[in-house]
Amino acid sequence: MNIKTIDAKVLSRMFLAGAKNLEAKKEWINELNVFPVPDGDTGTNMTMTIMSAAAEVSALTEPDMETLAKAISSGSLRGARGNSGVILSQLLRGFTRGVRKSNELDAITIAAAMERAVETAYKAVMKPKEGTILTVAKEAALKAAEIAPEAEELEPFFKEIFEHAEYTLSRTPEMLPVLKEAGVVDSGGQGLLEVLRGAIDGFLGKEVDYSEFEKPAGAAVTKISPQAEADIKFGYCTEFIILLNKPMPIEEEHSFKEFLTSIGDSIVLVADDEIVKVHVHTNHPGQAIERALTYGSLSRMKIDNMREEHQEKLIKDAEKLAKQQAEEEKQQTPPKETGFIAVSAGAGLTDIFRELGVDYLIEGGQTMNPSTEDMLNAIDKVNAKTIYILPNNKNIILAANQARDLTEDKEIIVIPTKTIPQGVTALISFVPEKTAEENTAEMMDAISRVHTGQITYAVRDTRIEDKEIHEGDIMGIGDKGILAVGSGKENVAVATVNAMMTDDAEVISIYYGCDTSEEKAEALAAVLEEKYPDCEVEVNNGGQPIYYYIISVE
Repeated sequence: MNIKTIDAKVLSRMFLAGAKNLEAKKEWINELNVFPVPDGDTGTNMTMTIMSAAAEVSALTEPDMETLAKAISSGSLRGARGNSGVILSQLLRGFTRGVRKSNELDAITIAAAMERAVETAYKAVMKPKEGTILTVAKEAALKAAEIAPEAEELEPFFKEIFEHAEYTLSRTPEMLPVLKEAGVVDSGGQGLLEVLRGAIDGFLGKEVDYSEFEKPAGAAVTKISPQAEADIKFGYCTEFIILLNKPMPIEEEHSFKEFLTSIGDSIVLVADDEIVKVHVHTNHPGQAIERALTYGSLSRMKIDNMREEHQEKLIKDAEKLAKQQAEEEKQQTPPKETGFIAVSAGAGLTDIFRELGVDYLIEGGQTMNPSTEDMLNAIDKVNAKTIYILPNNKNIILAANQARDLTEDKEIIVIPTKTIPQGVTALISFVPEKTAEENTAEMMDAISRVHTGQITYAVRDTRIEDKEIHEGDIMGIGDKGILAVGSGKENVAVATVNAMMTDDAEVISIYYGCDTSEEKAEALAAVLEEKYPDCEVEVNNGGQPIYYYIISVE
């Protein structure tokens, strides 16, 4: 292939192919997560991020570089989930900024855009860590810059960049001991490699199915109101083509039309020597089909529920009106000084946050990281001048920061809470009479004193931090690694608390999950009260999935 430049059409094809390949590999990438917990989500987060952009790109009919760049950047930015997803969105954002003013891209332009992508992504991460997706992206960009001046054709240029990225990924276990110990490469780096692999396939013109990039929407069952029923006499728009066994006589055509009239209206019947096109609104589409089958086989059958479509239109109209009214009410109601948004992962935890004054709760957490757009929607719904966001998970902080940077009409303060107990402590530390600066400092100081342990189970055999872990083992995961491994949820919980305990600890808080009974949690509390008589032990129904207990010591 003697190709020296690519245009927007080819870049669009490459991007969609990269997204498709990542989606196909997401479960495998999930399994590369270092901790063998049942919520490995790097592949899922990266896929949902890039698919948000792919949906916008696939909606473009004849994109130029400007509109394509905007779709990729905007879609990935708003759909970004988790650290890996946010970093991927920043890589895409930086790259598209580097190409949006060009009509065609050669090796020099692509290399410069890759450098800008890396620059943008590194800036987004407070403490960049080598041996991750960032390193793979950086090395790929360095290789591109090195070979671009001599690159005459793009195929070998892309191939050499990919091979260097692949080599860099293979070296990530040497850069991060935790990867080497677990026997895996970096999952985010692998995700990026799959995007590059798919993009090169797209460049080479390999067959890729682009039909599945629409934003997913769950099937809904619509209840039909009596009034909507009355509005439409015949409920099913029924269409099909009859492939005739033999020509239909004019008398039979009239007879068939009379039959259709007896069961419906809006009839169209067009007969030819070999086919008959039929359209009818009826309450009995099966009867129309049965009669049609006496004349031949059927093709292009289509039955639509018009009552449901009518009801959906009524619902959409009502939703639109309700939204307009809500906006008007919001504009009329003066904003309060301070509001709170928190991420929660269980019914009990949600109740606790509500009692502590949280205005808007985003459902999510370790099993499903909210996107930047989820954060922006929450910000829009809280009518306050200053809004505190409590991510309550280290993998959600970057998305919260991204939402903060995209908000212009409100002051957004992200308190980087990495666990639910930190979020609870931050809220308790808030004093309405103090300034935002004073409260931020108080909350940051308070969460620094919270030690958290989360009790869950291992989904595979591995070795981490000199601990042998087998599938099914119970693990206690602390703020900086695995604190305990063993059998028995309560036994491991006690061992985890032992590892977190400090001389000045005063309170032990237990949040039990949906797979743990209150009786078991109370029994665990009794053991801890006896072991640490100087500490107050609290028991709360968290209702969180996957984690049997979330325990804090402070």
